[in-house]
Amino acid sequence: MTAISLHAHPSPDFAAKLARSVALLQRAADEFAPLTQASSLGAEDMVITDLIARHAIDAGTFVLETGQLHVQTLDLLDRAQLHYARRFDIYRPDAAAAQAFVAQYGERAMYDSIELRKTCCHIRKMEPLERALAGQRGWITGLRREQSGARAEVSFIENQPERVKVNPLAEWTWGDVWHYIAVNDVPYNALHDQFFPSIGCAPCTRAVTLGEDFRSGRWWWEQEGAKECGLHVEGAHASSVIPIHALA
Repeated sequence: MTAISLHAHPSPDFAAKLARSVALLQRAADEFAPLTQASSLGAEDMVITDLIARHAIDAGTFVLETGQLHVQTLDLLDRAQLHYARRFDIYRPDAAAAQAFVAQYGERAMYDSIELRKTCCHIRKMEPLERALAGQRGWITGLRREQSGARAEVSFIENQPERVKVNPLAEWTWGDVWHYIAVNDVPYNALHDQFFPSIGCAPCTRAVTLGEDFRSGRWWWEQEGAKECGLHVEGAHASSVIPIHALA
């Protein structure tokens, strides 16, 4: 059973949702340039990449290559760039900081405490994100209200201190996402066919069983309230990470 056969069931008003998403992307490109897409290469982000290409939206795409991604995710990165005949901007963590963290706390530090896990996320995601967004007036994400309780109030446009965050799939269901992928032959991560709905770094992601919460496979050893890396959290947990200068 593939993710398409299991999930591709659109909402009755899918066509209207799609039209609103395209209109929002076009508006964002007009009003918030320079504009870029933050892609995790998950199903939602692949839909957005396809919309950008299909409708000639003036926006780049960047990927945070954390050094801990699944082989299947790296394979999709290559396939997607070939499919859309465009290069994505790749941002990697500071090598010295990542090496120092592993040397001091070990490869499995993320399992030892929330502070260490968030420090790992800060090094591998948050700091590279700051570089990726430098000079951008807007960024596009694949956030959906259905993904989790913490995201239930996601709006189409969020005004942030330095730029605008655009969430064109905010009202889409998981069924809408997979319907679009099926109809438009969008490349996707092979892990989705192995019951990985939400895919992050390999040590912090597992498959889920039918009926489990959408993000239950992310940081599954932690309490529900902790299950964000900081990319989409105001304040970005800066006070709960170990300063990089302390990694020595």
